[in-house]
Amino acid sequence: MSGVVKKVADATFKAGKSIDWDGMAKLIVSDEARKEFANLRRAFTEVNSQLETKFSQEPEPIDWEYYRKGIGTKLVDMYKEAYESVEIPKYVDTVTPKYKPKFDELLVELKEAEQQSLKESERLEKEIADVQELKVTCTFFRVSMKLLQSSSSFFLFINVISYSCAA
Repeated sequence: MSGVVKKVADATFKAGKSIDWDGMAKLIVSDEARKEFANLRRAFTEVNSQLETKFSQEPEPIDWEYYRKGIGTKLVDMYKEAYESVEIPKYVDTVTPKYKPKFDELLVELKEAEQQSLKESERLEKEIADVQELKVTCTFFRVSMKLLQSSSSFFLFINVISYSCAA
């Protein structure tokens, strides 16, 4: 069997094991989508099992001596020579080298965006903490003003403080 085909079969088999079918099934809402998802899963399993059995097995070696006894040495030697001269072309990946730099560039951009997002998140968390602290301070002033309004003649002073906290 070709090494490339075996690699593809192995990769597909590993990919099938890493798919969280149950997790995806929980996300599906409609009955029609559930049926289609079940069909997809069944088809994937069938293809995966075919790849597993068909392409993961090494071909049985040819017993050339058996054929030499029955057919003749000269003819079998010709077939053996022709069989051994057959070369299965190796797959040359020309796509990955084109897109690898682009992918790496996108990964760098992703990391930069993630760092910016974390910085922005920290800034917003600080701003939320400041607003909550200001809210507590204004609440304290409002309670203090109500106490002062009821107990003294600093009514005008408290209204000024109240106005500044309400704004």
